[in-house]
Amino acid sequence: MKLNRERDVLSEINVTPFVDVMLVLLIIFMVTAPLLQQGIDVNLPQAKGKDLPPEERITIVVKRGAAIYMNDNPVSMGEMRKKLQAISKLNPNVFLKADKDVPYGFVVEVMGEIKEAGIEKLGMITEPKISLR
Repeated sequence: MKLNRERDVLSEINVTPFVDVMLVLLIIFMVTAPLLQQGIDVNLPQAKGKDLPPEERITIVVKRGAAIYMNDNPVSMGEMRKKLQAISKLNPNVFLKADKDVPYGFVVEVMGEIKEAGIEKLGMITEPKISLR
């Protein structure tokens, strides 16, 4: 006598692993979302590109000794913030040049003041790296 065993095809999808993965991802995103909003957004220019047009361009230079220049005019931190607040509604192009010997903390402080003034986009100007091969 032959035993005829029929195999039933399971047509239901097990959603328990899917729900577990989604809950873990939800928790991860809930924990990391507040951390992403605390940084300073900086739009860095590409290393290889065209020169930017000089019109409507504000350049802030930080030299050694914590000297700040705004379009080649010496300013204090407070003056810089007031001037940038006055023109922030025009959404100008603001670029920052910092001497490599200036302490990182001071550069970040200047960047924070620029952001507090209402400037949303800040470009960093660097010298192109030349490789001799």
